[in-house]
Amino acid sequence: MEPSPVLKEKFFIVIRGKSRKGFSRGCIGREEAETHGGELMGLLYCGGSNAGSPKKGGVVRREDTYPLTRYQAQLLLFVSSVSKRLELLCNPQLFSAICELTVDDLVVVKSKKGHKPGLVKNLMRVGKKESKDDLQMLAFEVEFVDSDQTLSSKKPAPPTLFSAADIIQVVPSYSVPLGLNWGDGQYHGTNKRTVARINSMPNIGANGRVKATHTQQSVIPSQSHSTSRAPLEVGSLVEVVSNTGVTVYGVLRWLGIPGGKTAEWAGIELDYDVNGCSDGIYGGQRLFTCKKSRALFVPVTKCSPDSRFACSSTASDTTSQIQIPTVPPYVDSEEYVAPIPESEVTSLLVGRMKGIQGHINSCYLDATLFSLVSSSVTLDNICQTPADSVQAVTSTLRKIVNRLRRQGFVPAASVMNFRNQLGCDTFRTEEKDPEEFITVLFQKVLGIEPLLKLRSRGESYQGAYTFQIFLEKEQMAHIPTVQQLMDASCLSCDVKFEEMPSCLIVQMPRFGNKYKMFSHIIPSMELDLTDLLHNSPRQCFICGQLAAHECLQCLPDHKLHQGRIKQYCGTCNTQVHTHPSRQGHSPKPLSVPAEVATASPAPGHTMQLFAVLCIHTSHYVSFVKFGSDPHSWLFFDSMADRCGDDQRGFSIPEIRACPELGNFLSQSEEEQARTDPSYAPALVRRLLCDSYMFLYQNPTMPVSNSNYQDP
Repeated sequence: MEPSPVLKEKFFIVIRGKSRKGFSRGCIGREEAETHGGELMGLLYCGGSNAGSPKKGGVVRREDTYPLTRYQAQLLLFVSSVSKRLELLCNPQLFSAICELTVDDLVVVKSKKGHKPGLVKNLMRVGKKESKDDLQMLAFEVEFVDSDQTLSSKKPAPPTLFSAADIIQVVPSYSVPLGLNWGDGQYHGTNKRTVARINSMPNIGANGRVKATHTQQSVIPSQSHSTSRAPLEVGSLVEVVSNTGVTVYGVLRWLGIPGGKTAEWAGIELDYDVNGCSDGIYGGQRLFTCKKSRALFVPVTKCSPDSRFACSSTASDTTSQIQIPTVPPYVDSEEYVAPIPESEVTSLLVGRMKGIQGHINSCYLDATLFSLVSSSVTLDNICQTPADSVQAVTSTLRKIVNRLRRQGFVPAASVMNFRNQLGCDTFRTEEKDPEEFITVLFQKVLGIEPLLKLRSRGESYQGAYTFQIFLEKEQMAHIPTVQQLMDASCLSCDVKFEEMPSCLIVQMPRFGNKYKMFSHIIPSMELDLTDLLHNSPRQCFICGQLAAHECLQCLPDHKLHQGRIKQYCGTCNTQVHTHPSRQGHSPKPLSVPAEVATASPAPGHTMQLFAVLCIHTSHYVSFVKFGSDPHSWLFFDSMADRCGDDQRGFSIPEIRACPELGNFLSQSEEEQARTDPSYAPALVRRLLCDSYMFLYQNPTMPVSNSNYQDP
């Protein structure tokens, strides 16, 4: 049968898989047709001297590609290194900002002389277009910014061509240094390639820039400031508007009356470096400490609460058409607030502007926090510990939990305050891995001893907060369950649990958004750790008697329940390994407690799934089980939508009920394995494809910090 033709022009980039029929990782192609097996047939666009001219590409699996618009394909095609293409694609926030660049936007580019700021002056077409199938590359013409005031009178250097991968930062308008000067650039041509200037660049968002021309740190009151504004305190997120119209944002670090002044002033740690600012010194006296060029001191009357987190329907023209529910006022309190009852969860939490509001790469933290504290019984014990007046970050976390459980919504300002108090600068502005945040949260903030005690190869145990799956792909079925992954990983690495954990956070065999070992993973609602406990009695896999041996080589044997641990009593071990296909196996003897009777049944030890963290293109979301009903599942996205532009807008978090996940998980493992994920409901498919961490709890064993001493 003939493949079905593709009617609409569609481009893609190959993100994984071995080189196959013309396509390899990093290649850019255009769909021509789709086979009945779901594979794509298309044209391949090469780099080098023939860049932009297609050739027959062959066939590639759709799941090994990522869709691109024509504009995105043209930008990536000018990036000569395929590894840099993929690296840029793995940073969707940066790539999205690059795709929205317009004239006079301020960027930081990687040049031969290091990282330099510059202004985008034009978008350039590179290459000839000799046929309708040719795809001209796109490059940015960037004029370097001269930040040295003594050199501002010099004639600026001509603009230079840069690829999308050369741009390492798109600077928001509010961070343009107050003392920055630059001259008008002069366009130039190049005789190295065929280059055509595009008169108007794509302008998807409102990214206009206001040029600052004054060197003084003079400011005017923000237009949003009024006599009824909320009181400011140390830790508040604030904004200051300069007399040039540039708004800067930061965290209030100091309040007081500096020497030589009679009124109260504010010391602000800005989000970005600003020329003329200090590292926290004012008038020769250190008032607080921060990075160099980030400390701004102004009268407190010139500060206003950060308007990006206001939920007013009249915030700006760009947001007036978006109806956002008004967030009621909330008074922080230190008393314990119990988890939300199952009967009240959907009415309190489901909807837009619900959950934890995201801001500045915070989705890793938002999704993790929501998973841990929204309804978990096991972790609820940590919220009942008396507040520590010395540990301010613990008090801040308690307020976040209380507000989520009482009001169903936590504004981004609260979470930004928590991120600032974590003490590491990268927690404030950069995206981190959830496991790094989990370790800091449990160890430094909550003072909880390692959740896991792992014994490797019979040695003394080591503490850990998460469990990373390590194994060879060949050991598992095409679509494994979490139980199979746990069993195989523990056996192949010779790792056992010293004791039953109260909480088990299992990391899947994937590395961020760049690589995952399995296209789909089936959740195990109940995780059986009976066979993974050190020095614990276990049942024979065949007859149920007390087991004395286990065999790693039997793990993949499809005749013996593929993927499950195999342990045997002495008799069954001998019989099973007399089979010709198993005579080369090397069963390992088990440590059996002397007081355990041979015929007594071994007790079972299981844990219950209560949340799943998922990641797709650097964006984290979570699924949370909030009750005993199999259908009691929520889906949470802290940045599901955006109100307004990048400068003045804010993220809109959303929580959705997900009963269809309960329908899927209620099926038997055999039915789940037979399900084609591509035909599953959207949220179910998202969990199966993008799972990153599975969170399990032992309802009979709450997490406690009573016996932990910080090392």
